[in-house]
Amino acid sequence: MGKSRARRFRRAPFSPTGSEQCRNGESGCEDEPAVELLEKLQHPSAELREYACASISKLLQQKHVIPVFLQRDVVRCLGPLLMDHSLAVRETAAGALRNLSACGGFEVCDDMVTKDIMTPLVALLKECSTGLDANQASPKKCREMNKNYTEDIANEAINLLWNVCECNNTAVHIFNKEGCLEAVLQCMKKFSTNVDLAISVANCLQAVTEDNPDLLSSFNASAQQILETVMLCSESTMKHILLRTLIAGTVWNIKDTIPPGSLGSMVNAILKIFSESLAIDAGEMIIRMNEAERNRLKLAAEAETEENTSDAVDNCVSEDDGMKEIPKENVRRENDISDLLPFDTWELNEVTALLTAQQTALEIIVNMCCSEDPSDDEWEELSSSDESDLFMENSYNEGGGLLMSPLCLSDEVNSAFLNNLIPKKILEKTAFPNNAALDICMHNASWKPLIKKLNAVQCRALTCLHSILLVSDIDCLGGASALQSLAQHLSQLVFSKMELPTDTEFLEAITSALRALLQTMASKNISQQCMTPEQLLALCEAGIHSSNATVRVNVVSILGISGSVLAKGQDTSETLKMIGKFLLEVAMKESSLVVAGEALDALFDVFADGKEAEKAAVQIKLLPALKEFQPVFKMRIRKEGKGKYSTDQLCVLDNVKMNLRRFIVYQETLGKTPT
Repeated sequence: MGKSRARRFRRAPFSPTGSEQCRNGESGCEDEPAVELLEKLQHPSAELREYACASISKLLQQKHVIPVFLQRDVVRCLGPLLMDHSLAVRETAAGALRNLSACGGFEVCDDMVTKDIMTPLVALLKECSTGLDANQASPKKCREMNKNYTEDIANEAINLLWNVCECNNTAVHIFNKEGCLEAVLQCMKKFSTNVDLAISVANCLQAVTEDNPDLLSSFNASAQQILETVMLCSESTMKHILLRTLIAGTVWNIKDTIPPGSLGSMVNAILKIFSESLAIDAGEMIIRMNEAERNRLKLAAEAETEENTSDAVDNCVSEDDGMKEIPKENVRRENDISDLLPFDTWELNEVTALLTAQQTALEIIVNMCCSEDPSDDEWEELSSSDESDLFMENSYNEGGGLLMSPLCLSDEVNSAFLNNLIPKKILEKTAFPNNAALDICMHNASWKPLIKKLNAVQCRALTCLHSILLVSDIDCLGGASALQSLAQHLSQLVFSKMELPTDTEFLEAITSALRALLQTMASKNISQQCMTPEQLLALCEAGIHSSNATVRVNVVSILGISGSVLAKGQDTSETLKMIGKFLLEVAMKESSLVVAGEALDALFDVFADGKEAEKAAVQIKLLPALKEFQPVFKMRIRKEGKGKYSTDQLCVLDNVKMNLRRFIVYQETLGKTPT
């Protein structure tokens, strides 16, 4: 029912402590430990309060435990501890609330805001901000652990703030009203010495600046200077690449505050950062980092063996003196929380940061393609480059990459897309992940979650490709040969494996990209030979059984586009019969009116014209089938429409209903026409 639409991405709100993930566990009796730990939060001993907070934090990563703690008002129990006189308690309390917000999701975040978590949280952030300045010369550190409590508390607090602001508009309003921007930007100034804190701030900033015009006035020249300084940072670790990517997203969100004369350099700076991120091969990075981890662990094991041998010799000497030494590892203070802290996973964290940066960059590019058209005046200062001609190569398979750029931006910004080789790098990310890297992840429990991230990057790249296809001119796309190469590439993604893909996210992304591409090719009469009729129907059979309505709409539309092209050819009636039968069955049996309407639209396109289409229509008895179905479709719209579908969807469905009536009349006319 018309062209497919580009989707906008909103950021995921969940960020559990450290590298831990929320887990689903088996339900059991959790009341007793919950009651005991919550009581310990009021204990006079700071060590006991810290232990209780850390224990609660770990338990809250198990989703089935969360309702037990919520019933016992865990938010109001932990909230005051954000301002506890013990810094260690503040940090662990903030970590527990962070996990609650991350693993609990939207409803829990709403409940946290309702129970006034923002009051102590804002107070804590402002105190941390002041503390960062006061402790610049001599920061508060725990001597045994060389730990900067002020920065670590700020990190937990900002992650908590990020989660609740992502989920709750009231929290965003409080963020604006209480001037939290100044406090979090103060933390951002620590990016050169504490990149983890800076990443937390950047995540929070990207969340609170999205669709928040009330905050724009707070981004004065000083605030923008802080963001610019971070974007220009030259550190090359994956965490710093992630940091720059997130800040680039924030700058895009506040672009309305940028003077018109600086917009060109801003866009180029943003795209340069994205290009830097997308240029890195994540599969190769996984292989290198995994090898580095194995080497590090091997050296650590060898060092530990040497130390144990040395200790054994020392113990022998001590026993000879009658003074047996107690091994240090056997000494534990009561309520020790060391077993609740994450292990050192530097290499894994680096790969995770890279994949997050790539996914974020792709999502922001999608949103850039969906932005409203800027006025010509806004972009007149943008500088175009003659170098763009250097990249006007041919096809993706030849390594030049498809050249495409969003028309919703100016010609100068289009040049920025090309000059940063963004399209080529997006296409590279649409390929399946490196098999060697996947094998490493499959056989390493701590690295296994990376598989999901690798797949997410591929899906975002396909969605990005879909968005660019929707807004691009054929010349910017690289011409007919480049489109045909892209069609072949997408077809290979679908059919390269023994079985057709079943993952819903991948199916939605690949079918959306294919639909947009085939629409473009059909509109320009470019030959479509990327799939055989059998492959086309196999894809549609797989997609039509998806639980995702977008996938079902896409495959029906793909079939309609392909069928309308075949109808113009010769000796295609048999294939058109198969297509017609498939679309008729979808229209009559599909539970979603939107998908049924798309199937009818596809039928109108396929059988609109051509001798082969007329022959096939007669053989599948298309006219009597549609005449019989017409009153059923009208009744379904009347009964199911209101309350179940949006106003826009109902308008489209009414249009389909009208087109169905006209198409029946047209088919009746064909039947009366003498041959």
